[in-house]
Amino acid sequence: MKSLRDKITGNEERSVWDDISGQYCPSLSWKERAIGFVICASLGFGFAFLGGMLILLSLRLFAILYTLGNILALSSTFFLIGPLRQLKSMFKLHRAIAALVFLASMALTLFFALYKKSALLAVIFVIIQFGAFLWLSLIHISEPTRLL
Repeated sequence: MKSLRDKITGNEERSVWDDISGQYCPSLSWKERAIGFVICASLGFGFAFLGGMLILLSLRLFAILYTLGNILALSSTFFLIGPLRQLKSMFKLHRAIAALVFLASMALTLFFALYKKSALLAVIFVIIQFGAFLWLSLIHISEPTRLL
């Protein structure tokens, strides 16, 4: 297996992983995908943090920024494994409910914050969104430890 340094500097041979991920980002090198991931994830966490800082000024703005941050953070993995593989992973049988709750709560947060202009309902769905994200993350973390 090649070292991380070889991957980052571009001094690597093509692997099966590169071929699979290349289907979704065929013109991007591994280094460019890693940079895209870091930028998208950083922006996502930045939006969520900024939303948290503005919670006292506007609950609706908090809900919108927090949700956009989650969308960007989730989208960042598309650079690494591609959107189709990410969605397949999220909707495996044991993760499907958590993934559905997470995606639905993001959609409902934006619906209530932007269309209905209800800060209370938007914040309720942010709380559900956070819980679903935590639930989905714990499923991903606990899965490899189950195999040991």
